[in-house]
Amino acid sequence: MAVGCWLLAVSHAQQVIRVEKSNAKSLLDAVAQANKTNAEQTAKQLFILIPDGFYDLGETVLTKITGHNIALIGQSMEGTIIQNKPDIKKEGISKTAIFQNRGTNNYFQDLTLKNALDYYAAGAAGRAVTLQDKGYRTICNRVRLLSYQDTYYSDNDRSQFYFQDSEIHGTVDFICGDGDVWFERCKIVTEKRTPDGSGRNVIAAPKTSKTLWGYIFNRCTIENIVSNFEFARGWNGTPHCAFLYTTLLTPEKLNKNRFDYRGMNTVQNDFKEYGTMDAQGRDITPKTNVLTFIMSKKKMEGDKEITTEQTCTDETILKSERAADYAIDIVFDGWRPDKIIKKMEKKTQKLMKRL
Repeated sequence: MAVGCWLLAVSHAQQVIRVEKSNAKSLLDAVAQANKTNAEQTAKQLFILIPDGFYDLGETVLTKITGHNIALIGQSMEGTIIQNKPDIKKEGISKTAIFQNRGTNNYFQDLTLKNALDYYAAGAAGRAVTLQDKGYRTICNRVRLLSYQDTYYSDNDRSQFYFQDSEIHGTVDFICGDGDVWFERCKIVTEKRTPDGSGRNVIAAPKTSKTLWGYIFNRCTIENIVSNFEFARGWNGTPHCAFLYTTLLTPEKLNKNRFDYRGMNTVQNDFKEYGTMDAQGRDITPKTNVLTFIMSKKKMEGDKEITTEQTCTDETILKSERAADYAIDIVFDGWRPDKIIKKMEKKTQKLMKRL
């Protein structure tokens, strides 16, 4: 048995691993033990209970969660903090994550993941991921993700993921990747793009191609620190992203085009908005917002540089009848993560009394 954590057989239906308070090794041992115990997709639910405390992983990156049906349960979102701090020389979207999840039906609740890479010293890019999710049907309930660039990376092009009552911080493309991901009542915080607050933030950078819906932000609140921002930009493939019933605490900080029309590797888009409100609950959605999305490419022909452009024009404001299609039972046919959360909260409330 791993030192510093305890595997307890609670019943034939579930097991619990209890982590030693503020002991990073105990946490890593618990994850390693859970991976072994729940190596099969048919494994029973296993809970890792993490007391409030600071779990400093140092420069450790890409701690893999390969097991299935594993629930990492903190004591509180603000009090249970798991942090790593990669060397800025090793920054990168696939190099820096605290956790790299590869399991099915894994669950995170009541904790903070913080990537403390020195973003402002990293130069042109400071890609520092908290959760790189290669798994399937992951749920995050009251989870806070703290970083700047590429904070959350949904890295499975056929994925279904769900966030509820969570909080995600960042600057550019800080919610990025593939799959269908639903964000319910989440707080999205745009940090300073540069130390002096200049520059422009972009919240989401989807590159969905094999799923129908992409990123759906439903009843979320956007808090802006200083820098102006846009909702999303296309990364690759056929990006889908919708902001529904969003509350903007500082609507004047949202750039007038609302979405970034300059695609990185694609001109395709399906970017939508509906029911946007200010802090007082007043509807501030434009009646129309037609954008022409542009992708420019440069190549050399002899001694001349030739620039070519592709364009795609689209209306980003949804009609009410189309907005009604964005329903959780439609997006996640056969999977109801919101109902799973209700059941998990009852279980974890009893289990956390053991701490």
